[in-house]
Amino acid sequence: MKYLCLLSTLIVFFYSCTNPVGKEKKEDNLFYDQAFAYREKGMADSAFFYFIKAKDLFLQQKDSLGAGKCLVNMGIFLTDKGDYFGAQEISLSALGYLNQKKENEYVYICSNFNNLGIATHNLGDYKDALKFHDSAIKFSRDSSLTRVYLNNKARTYQAFHEYKAALNIYDQVLKGIDKHKNRKEYAMALTNISFTKWLLDPGYNAIPDCLKALHIRVEEKDLRGQNSSYSHLSDLYVKLLPDSALIYAKKMYLVSREINSSDDQLMALQKLIKLSPPKETKQYFDIYQNLNDSVQMIRRKAKNQFAVIRYETEKHKADFLRARAENIQKQNNILRQNFALGILMLILIAGVFWYRKRKKTLQQEKELEVKNTELKYVKKIHDRVANKVYQVMSEVDNTPDIDRDILLDKLEVLYNISRDISYESKEAFKEDSYAVQLSNMLKSYSSEIIEILIVGNEEELWKSINDTSKAELFYIMQELMTNMKKHSNAETVIIKFRRNESDINISYSDNGVGMKGASKNNGLTNTENRIKSIGGTITFDYTLEKGLEIYLTCPFS
Repeated sequence: MKYLCLLSTLIVFFYSCTNPVGKEKKEDNLFYDQAFAYREKGMADSAFFYFIKAKDLFLQQKDSLGAGKCLVNMGIFLTDKGDYFGAQEISLSALGYLNQKKENEYVYICSNFNNLGIATHNLGDYKDALKFHDSAIKFSRDSSLTRVYLNNKARTYQAFHEYKAALNIYDQVLKGIDKHKNRKEYAMALTNISFTKWLLDPGYNAIPDCLKALHIRVEEKDLRGQNSSYSHLSDLYVKLLPDSALIYAKKMYLVSREINSSDDQLMALQKLIKLSPPKETKQYFDIYQNLNDSVQMIRRKAKNQFAVIRYETEKHKADFLRARAENIQKQNNILRQNFALGILMLILIAGVFWYRKRKKTLQQEKELEVKNTELKYVKKIHDRVANKVYQVMSEVDNTPDIDRDILLDKLEVLYNISRDISYESKEAFKEDSYAVQLSNMLKSYSSEIIEILIVGNEEELWKSINDTSKAELFYIMQELMTNMKKHSNAETVIIKFRRNESDINISYSDNGVGMKGASKNNGLTNTENRIKSIGGTITFDYTLEKGLEIYLTCPFS
């Protein structure tokens, strides 16, 4: 029966590793190929080591099936070496990588369940072993492999004396065998059935069928099958013909040595110790003891060896992961430092650009301030000096006999205005004299040729108008009169003032050359800016063929 377990394991092992179950060529995982190369050379420890490395690489490649196949083969290795607990652990973990919904993975799944069944059987847990064998049968799509799994299930039933259940399975296996094509498998089934019947009923004569099976195995040169037959025949002849039982035990011992099966040698030696004469018994016992010690030592060494391989591999993996984590941490630290330096450099560069831009802006503001100041003083000089000078000149020109004291007073006023030009104060107008001053200024441009007519300029008109608006309107009207005097060649100028609910309206008209086709000079542009500054409007009528009309409005507030 020990032979049956070994046979099942070997069939699954070779099928899974050399046929479609295990070795699908993986060009992108050389560790996987190297593992099989070492297995072919019988170097189990090296093969096991490379299966571990292949599994890790498959996981990195996100190939679950590849990782599962590596674990299946590793579990078979451990079962073959007698490390049944380790085999269970590895094979159970393999289930997590194999997809039971994909039929193309069934061959790996049933192989894995079969190995779990064998390992669990050898640990004496027969009920769980049956469950694993049933799962292997469920996923099997190969009739020859299914019969192997059925044999393993029957053997488990036989282990806890459920002989009828075992016989039913063996009969099912026998029906699926073509005894002419599969003579070795037929001999095995025939032996299993006949021997199990004898176990169920010691009075049953199983010798004829066992001899028939032995004859087939000798013809087929099936040494492992012969070993099984010699074991069964020795047990069958123990009570009937002890000498024959001894002969078959000796043959079993010789064949087991030939096939180098330590377990079968120990089983044969146990039979020889029981069946041999007293003189030979001690000799066989010494051989058994030495061999058993050697086998146990080898198995312990193998278990330890695989355990060390797994430990060292996991340790190296952990060391590698720790080193990689430390390296990543260092890289992250360097990256953070570089990022911080980059941010600092950007801040510095931005600061330089901002400083330069700010410096340029301040310089431009300074230049603009200077320019505005220059424009302000030019404007003041134009409005408060130049126009008044022209006004005085006009009065002198139009009044040849002007009083010397009056002229000196006017010049003194011009002097004071020129001296105080840098001050921001506006020209003061007394509330009760603004209309008079405005009329005097307008009339000062009259002469023998030019007639100035003023309508509506009364003190009542200017009530509620602030000093700033009064001053700006004064300068505006002065500018208009100066332009008229210089360019219009007018003979009559009519200026009308009118007040309504919200503003004051001023209309200017002359019969001069007009402005059709002419461009505005700086004085007129300055006039427009002035009226806008107090919220008013100015409109020039350019459509007249001759003469000029201008309309101004100024709000009270």
